[in-house]
Amino acid sequence: MAASSLALLSSFRGPELCKAKSLFSHSKSPSNVSFSFQCRKSRIPSFLCSVSVSDPQVLTGRPGDLVASILSKVTETDRGVLLTKEQQEEVTQVAQELQKYCVAAPVKCPLIFGEWDVVYCSNPTSPGGGYRSALGRLFFRTREMIQAVEAPDTVRNKVSFSALGFLDGEVSLKGKLKALDDSWIQVIFEAPQLKVGSVEFQYGGESEVKLQITYIDEKIRLGKGSRGSLFVFQRRE
Repeated sequence: MAASSLALLSSFRGPELCKAKSLFSHSKSPSNVSFSFQCRKSRIPSFLCSVSVSDPQVLTGRPGDLVASILSKVTETDRGVLLTKEQQEEVTQVAQELQKYCVAAPVKCPLIFGEWDVVYCSNPTSPGGGYRSALGRLFFRTREMIQAVEAPDTVRNKVSFSALGFLDGEVSLKGKLKALDDSWIQVIFEAPQLKVGSVEFQYGGESEVKLQITYIDEKIRLGKGSRGSLFVFQRRE
């Protein structure tokens, strides 16, 4: 669970110059890493971001249409578990299209901060570890999977569940975020905290997650894990 804990930021108004300053210390040498996030709309400050698009002729509303499409494909799918391989491929294709509209340096964008629901992962065990494996899902019913990203560099992941249908519990982790370049992020988590009923204890040790932010706006954040898993995060309202 610790090693594969939650890797755990609407449309832009046209290409504009991002004035946000770097929010993290950067490593000089690029590294294979990844991550993504989102925050409450009421708390999002006004800002300008540049959009990098492979096709110079950006169609108005195109990112918004793609965002609506990917959310419609992953909603009520138990975060992707209920999708067929063909349906997962459709999600991947939309994500690849959205990547063309990602801001130039997503790690520097203030939209990463806030609370996000994990609504999809191409690998069910990547967010939640053993609790989300085929066997784990027989005993643990996932209620929520949340990632909170707090300025300047704190990440909090939480998986809440119902064990055996009657016992509520949650696993939470706190981590330190570090930007490795303009799109890759590393998070080192402390040992997980497990709470079941009134019993709470810490187990395991530190874990590390590396992710790439491939798209981010006011509604969703897309991320790609270091092993290729696709994550879709939706900002909590």
